[in-house]
Amino acid sequence: MTKEQVIVTAAQMRDIEGRIFAAGMPVAALMEKVARLISDRLQAIIPQGQRVGILVGPGHNGGDALVVARELHFRGYQVWIYQPFSKLKELTSQHFQYAQSLGIPVYQEIEELPSCDFLVDGLFGFGLEREITDSIALAINHFNEWNQPIFSIDLPSGLHTDTGAVLGTAIRANHTFCLGLWKQGLLQEQALEYIGKAELIDFDIPLADIHDVLGNPPKINRITKTTALATLPLPRSPVTHKYKSGHLLLICGSRRYAGGAILTGLGARASGVGMLSIAVPESIKPLLVSHLPEALIIDCPETETGAISHLQLPGKTPLSSFTVIACGPGLTKDATPIVEQVINSEVPLILDADALNILAQLGTISTLQKRKTTTVLTPHTGEFHRLFPDIDFKDRVKAVQTAASQTGAVVLLKGARTAISNPQGVVWINPESTPALARGGSGDVLSGLMGGLLAQVANKQVNIEDVVATAAWWHSQAGILAAEERTELGVDAFTLTQYLMKVVIAI
Repeated sequence: MTKEQVIVTAAQMRDIEGRIFAAGMPVAALMEKVARLISDRLQAIIPQGQRVGILVGPGHNGGDALVVARELHFRGYQVWIYQPFSKLKELTSQHFQYAQSLGIPVYQEIEELPSCDFLVDGLFGFGLEREITDSIALAINHFNEWNQPIFSIDLPSGLHTDTGAVLGTAIRANHTFCLGLWKQGLLQEQALEYIGKAELIDFDIPLADIHDVLGNPPKINRITKTTALATLPLPRSPVTHKYKSGHLLLICGSRRYAGGAILTGLGARASGVGMLSIAVPESIKPLLVSHLPEALIIDCPETETGAISHLQLPGKTPLSSFTVIACGPGLTKDATPIVEQVINSEVPLILDADALNILAQLGTISTLQKRKTTTVLTPHTGEFHRLFPDIDFKDRVKAVQTAASQTGAVVLLKGARTAISNPQGVVWINPESTPALARGGSGDVLSGLMGGLLAQVANKQVNIEDVVATAAWWHSQAGILAAEERTELGVDAFTLTQYLMKVVIAI
């Protein structure tokens, strides 16, 4: 476990800091250490001599900001302080008094503030619960309108530490220095417009304190490159062969949505799965063969609407002969009997797209509770609401944990910060993505890629949610790489499949 992986709530961070202070670390000493680390980062980003406005709150976040003000003052920056509060915590008050003794200008009214080149936000740190109102809310809105770069300490003032919700109003930071451990709110979608570029300021929290509070491993985790690579099926054994590298069955596509089958197949191809079979309506088999000549394309009888009417596997092959089944993209709801059949099988199963809509009609929880084998659900927000209409969606992390617990499935909730939970409530959050992936077909690629990865590690001692997390990471990294080369407008789902292998090559 690395600290880049760990995510905490406000209550957990209080407990961890409490252990540090109880062990003998003086609060003042830790404040000095943290503020100097922040000052070092600011100096690396902002040219010396520029004008800096420091926004100071009443608590220890304000204390951190005041030490930063002092450090930048001594390093040759032109510093002024905005401090509108009548009462400060004792340590913060002492730093405020010293900053005044140094002749650093202090202002309490926003109308009096001089111009500056950038702002440092230290108004409110982690643990804020109440809405920001009145003069402070007006001040925050004023600073947001300045259009000057804002660097927030720990998290932008006004965001809820756990949910990322805006408490009345919030600073729109360009850069956030998260202190010690990642706060859960910074990985919630509603916070993304406020945090800018986020980075962790590691101030050497002992791992023992983290383990004592969070457990080992922790319940909620960030996907990192290290954790993702740990479940990637590389290197391969020099004596392996295709039958040892998994056999994935994709059930997808219809006459209307043939592209869904192609994109899912291309995602699976990139995974390196040993054997790939794709069941599609007979009318679109030639199209699949032309795009995926290495796959076994199984043509199935189809309905009048062009959906698969029933599975017709070669030689009466049983479903149990496949390592993993991925089902859903492009099926249409006319394929309901097919989805019921695979749900009743004992093969590890990924359900996506139309398979999820069919599952919702069948009854999500009652249907999945009967399954004894691994199930992975990959809904986007709309599909999640259809599957779980009674789950509160204000906190995506709690929502996905509840869904996994109720169904016994691993649930991947797609989005700008994809969240994955197993039935025991262990969560992985993907901290990086790109709006370039907001294109039709991107999810189909993910389903194929995930199915191929799961098929390759199905017989190994690997947690399913870890493999699902690796697929989400790989998929998003391909999108990021493609967007860098082609802009966010140039990453269609077919193009995305061509960048999947570039991610692995870059490793």
